[in-house]
Amino acid sequence: MSPPPSRTALVTGAASGIGLAIARRLLRQGHRVLMVDRASTLAPAADALNAELDTLRAHAVGADLASAEGIAELVARVDAEHGGVDMLVNNAGTSRGRAGFDLDATTLDDWNTVIGVNLTAPFLLCKAVVPAMRGRGWGRIVNIASRAGRTGAITGGLQYAASKAGLIGMTRALALQCAPHAITANCVAPGWVETPMTSRVPPAAAAAALKSIPLGRAAQPDEIAAIVAFLCSDDGGYITGAVVDANGGSFMG
Repeated sequence: MSPPPSRTALVTGAASGIGLAIARRLLRQGHRVLMVDRASTLAPAADALNAELDTLRAHAVGADLASAEGIAELVARVDAEHGGVDMLVNNAGTSRGRAGFDLDATTLDDWNTVIGVNLTAPFLLCKAVVPAMRGRGWGRIVNIASRAGRTGAITGGLQYAASKAGLIGMTRALALQCAPHAITANCVAPGWVETPMTSRVPPAAAAAALKSIPLGRAAQPDEIAAIVAFLCSDDGGYITGAVVDANGGSFMG
């Protein structure tokens, strides 16, 4: 059996946590991975992966996904330097750094910032990369949603839940539009995962979240990455418009 073809993946929020784990998984499958983030740790993370896996296929691509201009510059650079992408993983996200704030405490700035990074940026990236995927007759889009987008969980704020629910809806609409061109679009909706972002949640809220998980533990980033890697593979080619709930049983759809 011949090995699967090597393709180019773009993974946002790839400097740490779930994004870094996804990059590692895709590199292990033989793909070239464009690791996108604005964190100063991005280049060292890419270098570390190249050293760990004895490859040169991890590329650090600094970008600010909070602005349309930053996204346009990112796409232009990727097209010019790497010839576009075959797989897009929209993993970057923000909760504005706080947890549990309600309608009265949520400002318009909170709302716009979270919606911009979590929903508008994936929309703009999909809009930018799908035409080339359509031309090639193959593509994979995986959007990282959240259990909050399925249940309206208060952790992260109502704007976070709204952004992730919107991402799910957008993904399903995209799946319908892209299916005739052999492009799949799916969501993975993690529950509690041990990442730098969840480490900022107040201890009481974190303890309550863990207590609600039937499996009794948080997920590790690589467990989410394994799902993403499958959805990006040829073996995952008959799955589109799906939401894969990976939450230890805390939500069963």
